[in-house]
Amino acid sequence: MLFLILSVICSVTVGAIFKIARTYKIPSAQIVAYNYVFAFALCYFFFSPDLTVLDASSPWEILLPLGVLLPVVFLFLAASIKHMGIVKTDAAQRLSLIISILVAWLFFGEQFSGLKLTALLFAFPAIVLILDKPADNKENKWIYPALVLLGFGIIDILFKQIALTAALSFTTSLFVLFFISLVIMMLFNGYEILFQKVKIDFKSVIFGGLVGVFNFGNIFFYLNAHKAFAQNPSTVFAGMNMGVIVIGSLAGILVFKEKVTKRNIIGLFLALLAIVFIVASQLN
Repeated sequence: MLFLILSVICSVTVGAIFKIARTYKIPSAQIVAYNYVFAFALCYFFFSPDLTVLDASSPWEILLPLGVLLPVVFLFLAASIKHMGIVKTDAAQRLSLIISILVAWLFFGEQFSGLKLTALLFAFPAIVLILDKPADNKENKWIYPALVLLGFGIIDILFKQIALTAALSFTTSLFVLFFISLVIMMLFNGYEILFQKVKIDFKSVIFGGLVGVFNFGNIFFYLNAHKAFAQNPSTVFAGMNMGVIVIGSLAGILVFKEKVTKRNIIGLFLALLAIVFIVASQLN
């Protein structure tokens, strides 16, 4: 259980770091780039991935788009936290599992049980209510958490495709993905610095390093939690998703004084119910 708690804390901390970085006006792209520098190094040190298994037959058709998508969605995540706060962003990220469920049903022929249908009936109004703006907020940039929801849903589908291929271990795939993401962010930052005259902010090394450490910690502890609960993976699934929504919401409201309406709170409650029914469907 300790691994699961640590994974939840790491996940929420990533959002909190982006929230704090906003006050220093640090370019999000530079933070994301340094995040991958640290995550890449930690992955190599802790997981010792076997790179000799990489060849032309490796699932590059999945690895390459996923490696590009990871940093892009990370930028959407940072923008969503900046404009909409931790509460709505964390909830949107966790509700992204609805996307993978729908795709599994519509395109992969997975059976759609009554429990999953019930989860969807809770999830869709939850999304609408969570993204509802406070009355005094004239700008409701719901597009950012919506992109987070869609982006993480697609990422989850691609990760599942990688899991189905026996060619590479998960840790080796993760190492390759971190490398691709790092290259993408280096190119993106290079473009901003050279052509858009964005200044290099050396504080981004500190914040990017922190994001990288906690981002990697989230993955590291999550994998260990699955090992500890090998006979009951749904415990990890439920604990992670519900833990992030609850702790993320508390952090956003109590620590960062984010404004939420009664509709937002009802939406968060419905999101938790949706996850409960999804877990129940997995158990059955």
